[in-house]
Amino acid sequence: MKTLGLTLGKFAPLHKGHQYMIETALQEVDELIVVIYDTPVMPVPLHIRAGWIRQLYPQVRVIEAWDGPDGYSDDREHEIREEQYILGLLNGEQVTHFYSSEFYGDHMSRALGAVDRRVDEPRGQVPVSATMIRSDPYRYREFVSDIVYRDLITKVVFVGAMSTGKSTLTVALAQKYNTTFASEYGRDYWTEHQVDRRIGLEAFDEIAVGHLEREEQALLKANRYLFVDTNAITTYMFALDYHGRAPELLTRLALENAKRYDLFFLCDDDIPYDDTWDRSGEQKRSVFHKQIIADLKERRIPYITLRGSLEERIRKVDEVLARFQPFSNFFGEG
Repeated sequence: MKTLGLTLGKFAPLHKGHQYMIETALQEVDELIVVIYDTPVMPVPLHIRAGWIRQLYPQVRVIEAWDGPDGYSDDREHEIREEQYILGLLNGEQVTHFYSSEFYGDHMSRALGAVDRRVDEPRGQVPVSATMIRSDPYRYREFVSDIVYRDLITKVVFVGAMSTGKSTLTVALAQKYNTTFASEYGRDYWTEHQVDRRIGLEAFDEIAVGHLEREEQALLKANRYLFVDTNAITTYMFALDYHGRAPELLTRLALENAKRYDLFFLCDDDIPYDDTWDRSGEQKRSVFHKQIIADLKERRIPYITLRGSLEERIRKVDEVLARFQPFSNFFGEG
């Protein structure tokens, strides 16, 4: 007889305790269904939370319950609503084992006519809860997979022309917020590989990939925020400036960058120009700055302009972060 397991929850967020339950079920049944509810308890949308499970366990059948019952309760009316909802989703399919780590395992398994399989109910194997993780993801980092953790971090990128204070601001904010930052990979690459202040077209793909790798390393160690100095869009603009065109991979990565970051800040060119050997002059900065703004507008990317001293710029970022909610309908200022 085929065995069919079922578990349900908000997975807000998915953590190692949930994974322990899922992996236990996968060892014990032929097939597993995971029902995941919509919920207001955290801003990560349902389809993203469902995507975590699909990525980690492609053999699991994931059902997104957009209209499922709200919350958990031992009130019998609520239990009946949930039982009827789940039975409706199954549409006659017979579940043999119901997996949970909660009290509702009793009534759900009875309604399903399934084995009540509780997994680590006292949290002895994995001493964590989703509530604990939501309160401080960085503190409980060890209980969250990389796939999940990257979606719990607000990714903040600073763009602008050369010598507009991006690097200084990125480092200062990382120190203030006790988190990581990703420095500009392209600048390091250019310094090492330039010949007569030039690099080849193919080098811009290497820069884009190298920068993303640097970001990912910093992202997985970040504490609530990741601050990023430039991105593939800026690299794309430099490729156009050097060669009049951009390679295919870089062009694609620049397009993807529009949704890679939660917040775009544009560093204005209102600060004194630092005329170092590797830069092309203040007039070039002014032109490049205008081109970056035009590109952001063409891509329909909302951005917030930072002007003034370092302290003034930090205050502006602080104000934005204080009212920003991840995955929210947030519009920047021009």
